[in-house]
Amino acid sequence: QVQLVESGGGLVQPGGSLRLSCTASGFTLAYYDIGWFRQAPGKEREGVSCISSSDESTYYADSVKGRFTISRDNAKNTVYLEMNSLKPEDTAVYYCATDRPRSIQCTLLDYEYDDWGQGTQVTVSS
Repeated sequence: QVQLVESGGGLVQPGGSLRLSCTASGFTLAYYDIGWFRQAPGKEREGVSCISSSDESTYYADSVKGRFTISRDNAKNTVYLEMNSLKPEDTAVYYCATDRPRSIQCTLLDYEYDDWGQGTQVTVSS
């Protein structure tokens, strides 16, 4: 059974850090482009970052560029999202998802993604 599980969310003060993990079971994550998305209450889901399967190139939304880092450990079948200098506006449920490998840069268009995890809550508050 194909399954994605996010973990690592929690409550953190502004300026703090968290590392989210996205672990796959039932399939090999290395064969897919992986995206991280988030959805805050009352807001639409937005793309945060993605990493390609071919050359591990990455892409970030402007809102997180310079603060978040996406990476993958294929041996652990896991993709990470390192989040630093967190702000209250980063508060959201964070999801990872799989996309078919692309010959060009990975995309943050959520409708292109197929399998999704259940999400992990990130709350940034003092």
